[in-house]
Amino acid sequence: MLQTRQLRLQIGARILVDGLDWQVGAGECWSVIGRNGAGKSTLLHTLAGLRQADAGSVAIQGRALADWPLDELARQRAFLAQSRSDAFAYRAIETVLAARHPYHANHYWEGSDDHRIALAALDSMQVVELAERDVRTLSGGERQRVAIAAMLAQDTPLLLLDEPANALDLAHQVGVMAVLARLCREQGKSAVMIGHDLNLAYSVSSHALLLMGDGRWLAGPAAEVMQASVLSDYLGHPIDIIEHGKRRIFIAKEEIA
Repeated sequence: MLQTRQLRLQIGARILVDGLDWQVGAGECWSVIGRNGAGKSTLLHTLAGLRQADAGSVAIQGRALADWPLDELARQRAFLAQSRSDAFAYRAIETVLAARHPYHANHYWEGSDDHRIALAALDSMQVVELAERDVRTLSGGERQRVAIAAMLAQDTPLLLLDEPANALDLAHQVGVMAVLARLCREQGKSAVMIGHDLNLAYSVSSHALLLMGDGRWLAGPAAEVMQASVLSDYLGHPIDIIEHGKRRIFIAKEEIA
């Protein structure tokens, strides 16, 4: 689904990621983990084609990112930004319907299928009752779920999400992540998401990509990569892991002066 070869990302003279040889397969759910400034959002923007790689290449479905026409690329990958600004009084349903644009071809107005898909996406995020609301009147968590609904309505095989649990309460964090994991498991979609909650990431992710922020990286199955010593190194803080039945619980150790 997604492949990078010798990918390098840098900001100024600082190399964030170097020599990234990485592959995301169909049905895989990846969490990208690292401390602030490690290059997580920079990587996601590069994978989405919103930023040029400093070296190396990115391919989707075996085709170089630069070779995809924009309308076709929009049918292959959807991108959820970390933040957004709503300047206009769009209704929530209109915001989600806008994500159907890549499928309009030569016609401008949305059809009944687009409306059905948009409403189903809003329903999956438990915000269908907000369909007629001005998005500027929504709470941060409600607006985030509308944004995720728009991403789902775009109906792409590859989902790129920058902190999808941002602004969500605990129940909706769990619910949203469960929906994403189910899409990977049952529909074969691939997801790459950034998050800071290790417990939430581990509960839904099949794989993890750790970024050190100095060029180094580590990728593999979540159970193998998300080890206490490794996470402590990559996050710059000691991590403990508690095994409770089939659950693995990550706890930051307290540092006592």
